[in-house]
Amino acid sequence: MPVLALETSTHWLSVAVGDAAGWVTRDVEVGPGHSGQILPLVQETLATASLSLKQLGVIAFGAGPGSFTGVRIACGVAQGLALGTGLPLAPVCSLQAIAEAARLKFGNLDHLCTVTDARMREVYAAAWRYRAGAWEEMLAPMVAHPDEAAACFWETVEKVGNQEAWGIVGDGLAVYPELGANFSGRVADAMVRPTAQAVGMLALTMLARGALVTAAEAVPLYVRQRVALTSAERAAGEVL
Repeated sequence: MPVLALETSTHWLSVAVGDAAGWVTRDVEVGPGHSGQILPLVQETLATASLSLKQLGVIAFGAGPGSFTGVRIACGVAQGLALGTGLPLAPVCSLQAIAEAARLKFGNLDHLCTVTDARMREVYAAAWRYRAGAWEEMLAPMVAHPDEAAACFWETVEKVGNQEAWGIVGDGLAVYPELGANFSGRVADAMVRPTAQAVGMLALTMLARGALVTAAEAVPLYVRQRVALTSAERAAGEVL
């Protein structure tokens, strides 16, 4: 059953169409320009896959956390397409999609911390364990100062065990490399990002579990509840 997947929680616009047999993917670095390019890229990806919206089984989207504008765009476009087609939606945590993208890139990874830059001297962070074909949440998605996130990561690693198996991935490492200091496991990679293919793969497991939602039920996962900056923060170049 083909999945259309959207991921816009970072400065990349990522669209994928496919299923367990294979994927057609499009990934474009767009900065803040998701809104003007997402629908043409969806049309292009579907055309390349020789599929129409009516032939899909589910629409998946990266729900965040991430860029406030980005996650709203993915959610809104997914809702609009679902309302027009009657398809169910699969909201996928973007931090979990990073873990899945790392698994697809590196192979046999089953214990991962994921971290992205949340701006304002904070990071989005979570931890995951892969078992029986699915990721289990070991540390719920959170926003925190890097020092606090590092402490939560290590507390989770010690609690779950198997310390030598743990890795850490995500662009938060590029901004705060100290987050990887305690990890001597299989991978520490700042270049891994949430992709639409990873979102789509996770949506397939949600479909198998019957964990889909309607367009009316789909919401972004913000984690941080602040929706505006102060004048001083804007003047200092801060970004939500």
